[in-house]
Amino acid sequence: MLPGVYSAVKKNGDKYYRASITYNGKHISLGSFDTENDANQAYLLSAEVLTKQSVWTIEKYPISCVLSFHKWVVLINLRDNHIYFKNPIYLKKRYFHYYIDRETCLKFDADDLFYYAHHKIMKRGSHLFVSDYGMQVNVLSRYGIKNYAVCGRDYIFSNGDDKDFSYHNIDIINNFHGVTKVLSNGYTRYLAKIHINGDYLIGRYTSEIEAAIAYNKAVLILKNSGLIKNYPQNFIDGMNEITYASIYQKLRISKKLLAYAKHYSDTDKE
Repeated sequence: MLPGVYSAVKKNGDKYYRASITYNGKHISLGSFDTENDANQAYLLSAEVLTKQSVWTIEKYPISCVLSFHKWVVLINLRDNHIYFKNPIYLKKRYFHYYIDRETCLKFDADDLFYYAHHKIMKRGSHLFVSDYGMQVNVLSRYGIKNYAVCGRDYIFSNGDDKDFSYHNIDIINNFHGVTKVLSNGYTRYLAKIHINGDYLIGRYTSEIEAAIAYNKAVLILKNSGLIKNYPQNFIDGMNEITYASIYQKLRISKKLLAYAKHYSDTDKE
């Protein structure tokens, strides 16, 4: 066998080749290959990348390369920062880069390093998520952003870079379902809406909490009228039941929505 290569057999009996390299006492798998020569080329290139004098960088990843881009990042980070991660992470002084692919480089605060060192980020369309205990967890959920949130409406990237996930760069505008922060005549107001067959205005409120509770109230009114839809409820953290009930009773709901609920209830009884 050529250096750095060993053979293996698939379940169907087909032979293939694996390559690995040892660096500073760390045994690193380089992947599986169809030919012994490709596996050996992966080993030789890895050895070249890992040398202190190497001129290879993440940006210089060869167009035709036997090593995956994922593995390329892992090796260069190991060489430059002397720490091994199984995921494509490159450490900086107070933050790190996580490479989804050659075109997609995400930035995270150092506080998130332990989490992403053990959780692989996957991408489906524009959706970024990790697998956590068998569940798909949206990357944005770590910032308190809900799955239904819309960028530009419910949260923004302060510097305009939607790949910069530093905590200081993500500004949450709307924390609750069905609530939108708006500016009206120079004053901040909170619009509560609910989607039935199109959006129905619930009301305009002076606080985000009032708008969130108004949304919950609208959900209950529609449910009691017989409308069966799986509307999520807003959870008001830190508010006791007495305070919640007091605000709930005082809040007014738009006449149009109340009329719709009554009409739906009357139609359902016929």
